[in-house]
Amino acid sequence: MLRVLFALVSVAFLASCSAGESVWASDERIQQVMYRDPGPAKLTLFTMVSNSTGSGAHTSLMINGSQRVIFDPAGSFGHPSIPERNDVVFGITPHIADVYTRYHARETYHVVVQELEVSAEVAEALLQRAMAYGAVSKAHCTNSTSSILKGVPGFENIRVTYFPNNLAKQFGALPGVTQQVLYEYDSDDNSRVLREWVPTEG
Repeated sequence: MLRVLFALVSVAFLASCSAGESVWASDERIQQVMYRDPGPAKLTLFTMVSNSTGSGAHTSLMINGSQRVIFDPAGSFGHPSIPERNDVVFGITPHIADVYTRYHARETYHVVVQELEVSAEVAEALLQRAMAYGAVSKAHCTNSTSSILKGVPGFENIRVTYFPNNLAKQFGALPGVTQQVLYEYDSDDNSRVLREWVPTEG
């Protein structure tokens, strides 16, 4: 029974965490778009959840350290104007962060957004871990995100998991975490969000 359950879960992950091509933006391109939010060092855990079943579908982590990036393991988010190195997306301005969340929230999924202020040292450690992790294969989005978090000061008790809702529950139990949930009811064709995006807006 457990073997069948694991197989079904694996199929669900394969359908939801789609691996992108391994890409490597140049140092020059990253320097052109580098952005750091002026607020405190902060982590934002995104969990995409099915509206019909409540099952977790994808996990990603936005890190505001010396620069703000999104570690989007095996994610499908991408645009020619947004540089990426494997699964780290650079230049995350407020506008791009908004586009990112709206890209994932639609009639079939909502997004749980959990934020936690951290020290500059912790944010930088996680930023370096994310950039060193390498391209993530399908179905490993939560596994890779929880692996990056585990062991960093303040996250010693995080358990590595394949389940998005499990990681969201663990992260939500940390002191100081705030949470909001984003629902949108646009078409399930989320590619339209990127087609309609105007990069010059910020």
